[in-house]
Amino acid sequence: MAGALGACGYGSQAEEEDKSATTVGEGKKLSVDTVKIGYFPNLTHATALVGDQEGIIQKELGGTKLRSATFNAGPSEIEALNSGSIDIGWIGPSPAINGYAKSNGEALRIIGGSASGGVKLVVNPEKIKSLDDVRGKRIATPQLGNTQDVAFLNWIAEKGWKVDAQSGEGDVSVVRTDNKVTPGAYRSGSVDGAWVPEPTAAKLVAEGGKVLLDESTLWPDKKFVITNLIVSQSFLKEHPDVVEAVLRGSVKTNRWIEDNPEKARASANAALKKLSGKALPPEVLDPAWESIQTTDDPLAATLNTEAAHAVKAGLLEKPDLKGIYDLTLLNKVLKDEGRPEVDDAGLGTN
Repeated sequence: MAGALGACGYGSQAEEEDKSATTVGEGKKLSVDTVKIGYFPNLTHATALVGDQEGIIQKELGGTKLRSATFNAGPSEIEALNSGSIDIGWIGPSPAINGYAKSNGEALRIIGGSASGGVKLVVNPEKIKSLDDVRGKRIATPQLGNTQDVAFLNWIAEKGWKVDAQSGEGDVSVVRTDNKVTPGAYRSGSVDGAWVPEPTAAKLVAEGGKVLLDESTLWPDKKFVITNLIVSQSFLKEHPDVVEAVLRGSVKTNRWIEDNPEKARASANAALKKLSGKALPPEVLDPAWESIQTTDDPLAATLNTEAAHAVKAGLLEKPDLKGIYDLTLLNKVLKDEGRPEVDDAGLGTN
């Protein structure tokens, strides 16, 4: 690798949160006693937050126990998947690409989608009034090589500006800053804005920032992958019944979110409070929630484009992503639910 792609859409380097929980439902046990899932305590992982909180995923697992663990960084979740500490996880595109490429295509498969959108360029309106004003300013991204960092570097390149990807120095100063720290950095004036995911973007707006650009406007149909569902290849091979049950729970959760937006928003916030000890206030929760779309479709073509952007920026050697997707079980579930099948953009196992 020319440079490892970073964490999920969030940039934190913290280790796994010790917030695991174990539940068990009614019904027949599947081929394992327990399935271990991982996700982030973040709104872009709404499917996992709500599906776990409401017991929707557990219901599909029947007598097989659901054990969940939360993470604050993509690399630590990939490590947990590789070590068997978790079997299935919700994660962003960059760590999924990185984990697949570093293992020579042997560690994981992307088996479904989860979320699209929820990324914005928020700026100090007193310093930046137009997109051209970004030149010469200090803009935060979550982490070197993470999903938002790559997107911002690509946007800069398309503007015709020059920035050294590794140092972040150039026509724009790209300041890699943990999302937890970014609102304080903005408040102090050490950065003039940030290209960040929700709810960090909404937190900056609450601090007086202005949304200058929604990344979704740069993508076809305003859709791009921000969260995927992955599984270790060994677990997929040995326990397809369990993987199918989790996917069914994911699809049903997304349907429930779609049908019950207010209840789903409250459920996600309750899950965040349980996991992190603090719920999001309405002025942050409401706009953040509105900008994120749950989706069963992994939007494979956009993941391929994101990888190409990372290669173009010099942060990644061109990876062979053929086989990163296995959507067989997802499409089976979607067909059973009367929903259209989804495409792997030629990056499937077949």
